[in-house]
Amino acid sequence: MKEDLKALIGTDERIMYEGRPSRKCYIFESIFNPLMPFAIIWALFDFSFIGLSIFSQSADKSFLLFIIPFFAIHLMPVWLYLGGVLLASKRHKNTYYIVTDRAVYISSGIIHKSYTQKPFAEMSHVELHRGFFDQKFNVGDIILTSSQRSVEGVTSSARIDSIDNYVSVYNMIKKLQQDIYTDIMYPNDKRPKENHGYNTEYKGE
Repeated sequence: MKEDLKALIGTDERIMYEGRPSRKCYIFESIFNPLMPFAIIWALFDFSFIGLSIFSQSADKSFLLFIIPFFAIHLMPVWLYLGGVLLASKRHKNTYYIVTDRAVYISSGIIHKSYTQKPFAEMSHVELHRGFFDQKFNVGDIILTSSQRSVEGVTSSARIDSIDNYVSVYNMIKKLQQDIYTDIMYPNDKRPKENHGYNTEYKGE
């Protein structure tokens, strides 16, 4: 995944940062996700009903042949949760982040691999987020929001999750995003030496 992602980087781009999420935090967040309590309650209900059905003297074989396949399908939320937990290690291995002086590149996926490029020229917001496990493992998430909207009108976003040096990477991405945005707003020789707009402190170099 690392080499595949690097192959997407332009020859005129310079790598500023590369890395992957904290393994411990990534695994813990995969286990203790919002689906966990729902999956536990769902499993307790279904397995209780299955147990009562199997050990009931009134349950005949034809009923059991129906009820077991039915609940095997009915337990799908539980299988999805367990699948997400069991495949967390594989998903972590396939997750990699690269920040260049032009864009952010992210690889992800388990069976079907995906590669995302988020140019700084399209970013509207850069945010820092630290959840419960992020704070426990001393890592942080960087959320990148795009100014470009999809056909449905939805604003796209990307995340750099659970990295160790989150503060320095956040500051670097924020500076690159602001610098490139300034270049777009004040291109080349049209950039003023000083911008006397509302409460701005921008000064050209």
